[in-house]
Amino acid sequence: MVRWRSGVVTAVGRSWHGVVTLEVLVGSGPVRALAYPALVGEPVVGDRVLLNVGALEMGLGTGGYAIVVAVPDRLPPDPPGGLSRSSGHLVKARYTPLQAIVLGVDEEVSPHRAVMESVDSVDGMPVVVADLHSALPAVLAGILLDRPGSSVAYVMTDGGALPAWFSRTLDGLRDHLAGTVTVGQSFGGDLEATTVHSGLLAARHVLRADVTVVAQGPGNLGTGTAWGFTGVAAGEAVNAVAALGGRPVASLRLSDADPRPRHRGVSHHSLTAYGRVALAPADVVVPAPLPPSLAAAVEGCLGDLAARHRVVDVPVDGLEAALKQTPVTLSTMGRGLAADRWYFLAAAAAGRHAAGLLGGREVSRR
Repeated sequence: MVRWRSGVVTAVGRSWHGVVTLEVLVGSGPVRALAYPALVGEPVVGDRVLLNVGALEMGLGTGGYAIVVAVPDRLPPDPPGGLSRSSGHLVKARYTPLQAIVLGVDEEVSPHRAVMESVDSVDGMPVVVADLHSALPAVLAGILLDRPGSSVAYVMTDGGALPAWFSRTLDGLRDHLAGTVTVGQSFGGDLEATTVHSGLLAARHVLRADVTVVAQGPGNLGTGTAWGFTGVAAGEAVNAVAALGGRPVASLRLSDADPRPRHRGVSHHSLTAYGRVALAPADVVVPAPLPPSLAAAVEGCLGDLAARHRVVDVPVDGLEAALKQTPVTLSTMGRGLAADRWYFLAAAAAGRHAAGLLGGREVSRR
């Protein structure tokens, strides 16, 4: 289950919020490694480090890094003040060797406890739900193009990376978001919450978000089967938004560039999550106008969605220019904006639609 290696740090590389990269000599050769200082301390040149290299050696989605599990000869100090319930007792990545104890937004000792106890609705807040983490900057671009100055929060679910720190996208968007709420087993956000429901309440009433985006962290897991993918949770997020009195907006995963047939047109991820898992109606956004070849593929997939949801055509004029101005690099499955234009335009159109809902725009079914 775990492929362990021991090595010595030979160089410290780039860093971003919550992460430092390293070069580690393992045996006779170097490997790239990634450490989370909040978990293992700050490695320096000469430190011996224990690594998990399984995903790296198998070529899986860790960004090409081994993961530092410990700096065993120079352990980090305990948190200031020691460990006590006064500093929080929400456990994430539970019962794994690196379970993290964090302060939950609605715990008794949280400064936000009174607010969280007093609310039971997100007050009609538009919430854009997306399958992949890579949709986040595009959704944000669509919102801010039409409603500059809007407060946008991100609720990160636990289908992909558990540490929010892994995301360089989040690092680059820190000045453009009201904050990040990590929910479920994910951790490392500006606020920690137990469920998507409490995370949405925190986004609305603690971060004061006008709009929230819900998506998993980077590293979507999929098996190629009908139900074996973590994006199923997008449908569950639609239900959570509706249960809390929000306005769910479903961002479709579209592509005319993905080489896998199951993801061309409307991805089977979107069709399953929104068409079979989501029980509450959402606004399903279709960017318009689509090129004829893609339009035919998309239209052929919308029947089941239209029976349950409101399918909304949203114009894409101006969105591509906004996407080119995003403060982070756009990339999905290794493809950028030029290579997979309609994937990003679909996400941006969902953001544009959410921005329109802030202005009270009425939405009619097709």
